[in-house]
Amino acid sequence: MTAQEQKTRAPIGVLLAQLGTPEAPTAAALRPYLREFLSDPRVVDLPRWRWLPILYLFVLTRRPARSAALYRRIWTPEGSPLLLHSRSQTAGLQQRLGPGYLVALGMRYGQPTIAAAMQQLQQAGAERLLIFPMFPQFSGATTGSIYDGVTRAAFGRRCPLFFDRRRQMPTLRFVPPYYEHPAYIGALKTSFEEDLAQTGLVPDHYLLTFHGIPNRYIAEGDPYRRQCEVTARLLSRALRLRDDQWTLGFQSRFGKEPWLEPYTEQLLHQLGGRGVRTLAAACPGFTADCLETLDEIGHEGGRQFREGGGQTLHLTPCLNSHPAWLEAMAAIVRQESAGWT
Repeated sequence: MTAQEQKTRAPIGVLLAQLGTPEAPTAAALRPYLREFLSDPRVVDLPRWRWLPILYLFVLTRRPARSAALYRRIWTPEGSPLLLHSRSQTAGLQQRLGPGYLVALGMRYGQPTIAAAMQQLQQAGAERLLIFPMFPQFSGATTGSIYDGVTRAAFGRRCPLFFDRRRQMPTLRFVPPYYEHPAYIGALKTSFEEDLAQTGLVPDHYLLTFHGIPNRYIAEGDPYRRQCEVTARLLSRALRLRDDQWTLGFQSRFGKEPWLEPYTEQLLHQLGGRGVRTLAAACPGFTADCLETLDEIGHEGGRQFREGGGQTLHLTPCLNSHPAWLEAMAAIVRQESAGWT
């Protein structure tokens, strides 16, 4: 067998790259997770001399306990919802792709790490790796950080003091942002409509809420807001909603500088005051349910909506391991690995 034939028969590695989750809903588990997450200059890009003292002296002394209390509200007997859904996505995608591919899950922060997942793929013989970020819309703070983690794991560190003398490195491809991919939009539509049909809910209004980022990032060239707006518009059209039937919002604001507006928490108060009694909320930018969806919108968002005068906020599940999303993922993988099979 020639070297080319061996490469052709080797499985194509597919890395599902997710943000991450703590290992337990405790302050002790949240502290290293938050330290890794908030130390990433892609996430908080303030000068290190300015940010690190704030992080270690204030944030990491107070926030772990508060965050642990929130995680306990969504934690399941089997563990983290994000990890459980991500594992189901990994297994479902593997089943659909078949033996020509090998799918592994890697987290940017926490376990299982991106480096461990890539090592698993390479040890199984995969020399060509397709990286599938679980962020449909690109932002330097999310997808960009995945790029950092993957390239370091694949190629090692390169600087005068820390140089990894690697002699074998994989070939990499990255799935580009799929915020307007027909398969992704179709999966959102299907899962949304099925959920509303099962509940029998007829909403007065629809809220499409995305994770926010500082306005400054957009001014510096980050395409995230535009891509969120495209996704929201395409989904609203797929659901046959009039422009006055839905609202776009941005959630999860952190710190004091201005973030993307309108702020979701303010919208929830305002919608109740405008006479909206039943609100259906969806989080299209999250491919798996997590703290930001289940608690921030499902729990805190419901409270904010009722305080503003509303009655019922229904949070539709994220794509998770819905069959339509697994089929969409498989279609995207086959498309982006064209020429390798």
